[in-house]
Amino acid sequence: MATDSWVNETLYNAWGQRFRVVRELARVQSDFQDIMVFESETHGRVMLLDGVVQITEADEFVYQEMLTHVPLLAHGAAKRVLIIGAGDGGVLRRVLQHRTVERAVMVEIDGEVIRLAKEHLPGIAGAAWDDARAEVIVGDGIDYVRQAPAGSFDVVIVDSTDPIGVGEVLFTDEFYANCARLLTGRGLVVNQCGVPFMQAEELHETSLRRAKAFADVYAYVAAVPTYVGGFMTLGWAAKDAGLRAAAVGEIRERAQAAGILGQTRYWTPEIHCGAFNLPPYIAEHLPGASG
Repeated sequence: MATDSWVNETLYNAWGQRFRVVRELARVQSDFQDIMVFESETHGRVMLLDGVVQITEADEFVYQEMLTHVPLLAHGAAKRVLIIGAGDGGVLRRVLQHRTVERAVMVEIDGEVIRLAKEHLPGIAGAAWDDARAEVIVGDGIDYVRQAPAGSFDVVIVDSTDPIGVGEVLFTDEFYANCARLLTGRGLVVNQCGVPFMQAEELHETSLRRAKAFADVYAYVAAVPTYVGGFMTLGWAAKDAGLRAAAVGEIRERAQAAGILGQTRYWTPEIHCGAFNLPPYIAEHLPGASG
């Protein structure tokens, strides 16, 4: 039964969304952030970090699929994947859906996020936590990329909060330089860049930083209902510009080989290729983006 209790998201000062709370499941102040998990009337269970929606059971598939399947299938032969953040386990689960992946290392700074996700959002990660190919580290992603051997990963997926507070250090020149170093010759890194209608500066600034370390810097879009404000952008930085030029047929063949085809609710080969076709209001914030 619904209550008259509401949660207001605090991402923007003058605009936002709110959820009617069926019941609060957890409220924890970790060493890094305020974490809240609640049962909503419309979106299943919801996790907020510092008052900002991170994930809802209803639409998490959009974000997780696009953050994971696009880079892995654009690469086409990714065997070793590094995940920074993503404490709910949803990205880890999607990475491990690729039978071609041999190793997935996930580094999440806040162990409380993992604990609460396992307890209250078990369906997000499913059995991924126990997959033999997964290594889950509670630690600092900055230190991990600093120390990782050169050429040790094919893809890096950064699923962080916005570049404020605990997430800020994941958007620095040093971080992207280290990502470039630890990636193989055809390696790439993707990360969330916010909703550009409201957060254009985030896309612009992080794209400039990525361009210092990678030859091909771009973005692609996903429509995630609870990340309000229109398309969300996912930042793209690759050593090889050809990776985002793969045709629909090639992406479909790779998805079939990986065991992904027909297993998704948002991602398709057509959506994959179309997601790089940016509206001008978004493209104008990319360095030198003329198409």
